[in-house]
Amino acid sequence: MSAQDYPPVVVLCGGCSSEREVSLVSGRAVYEALAPQLPCEFKILGEEKLPASLDAAREVIFPVFHGSWGEDGGVQRLLEQGGFAYAGCDAVCSALCMDKVDTKTRVREHGVPVVKQLTFEGTKKTAAEKIIKTLGEDLVLKPVSDGSSVGLQMTQGQAALQAALDKINSGHWMMEPRVRGREFAIGVLYGEPMGIVEIKPEGGVYDYAHKYTAGSTRYEFPAKLPEQTQAAMLTAASRSFDVCGCRDFARVDFVMDEKGAFYLLEINTIPGLTPTSLMPKSASCAGLDFPALVLKMLQGAFGRHGTRHDG
Repeated sequence: MSAQDYPPVVVLCGGCSSEREVSLVSGRAVYEALAPQLPCEFKILGEEKLPASLDAAREVIFPVFHGSWGEDGGVQRLLEQGGFAYAGCDAVCSALCMDKVDTKTRVREHGVPVVKQLTFEGTKKTAAEKIIKTLGEDLVLKPVSDGSSVGLQMTQGQAALQAALDKINSGHWMMEPRVRGREFAIGVLYGEPMGIVEIKPEGGVYDYAHKYTAGSTRYEFPAKLPEQTQAAMLTAASRSFDVCGCRDFARVDFVMDEKGAFYLLEINTIPGLTPTSLMPKSASCAGLDFPALVLKMLQGAFGRHGTRHDG
């Protein structure tokens, strides 16, 4: 298709979440990759509201938000109410995948392995001693519904856990046993898993700083894994995508213990989208460079736009 055959695309990014700055970087990268290929606009949002200038009959939307409102179904609900064709998962799926506990419950029911967890409200915390009796002393503490590893903490022993709990006064949180091993990410495009990326952070913890500090993490893609393990992990990624109702694209993350057993960590419905992010690394294993990837990520929305306005 030539550029004039595509409907105009509006890339939306920014928002008001704790991940606004990451969204701005991703949104700019997506726009710069698309602009040479098709008619494209770039809009930065500073509130949880769609611009009045958007035209559902003419334009396709590429929302590139991370965190609350952008990934929890908020912007998707507004786009659906406005009759817009947009790229990515719908509002229901976005809300499900933003909640790590609900995601784990859903995939567990369909045979995808997950680690056990406890949840608590920041205003009403479970005693550190009780948590350790249930999950052990080596733990991961994180918000149920934040991305980019915002709030992620590792604790070992009752004193460290109690100190971390004492700092929490709000929000919905979860605790899991820490799986010491290897971390992986798999981009899924229209239900098909792409390459497996191994994440190798210095110090072993892939937290917010390691994600966004140049040189603090190494990546290996495709990851070096036994053929049987690769096949099982790719199948688990595709199944997780399907059973959670994802569409178009997502990134599915796993952790593997020292014995070679792997467990789903989470599904990212709007993964980081810079040329050096995990999703493009996974796509490169399937022969897609960054401009080709972001154009392909829009194909579902183009189809929905055509269906909606041609008949």
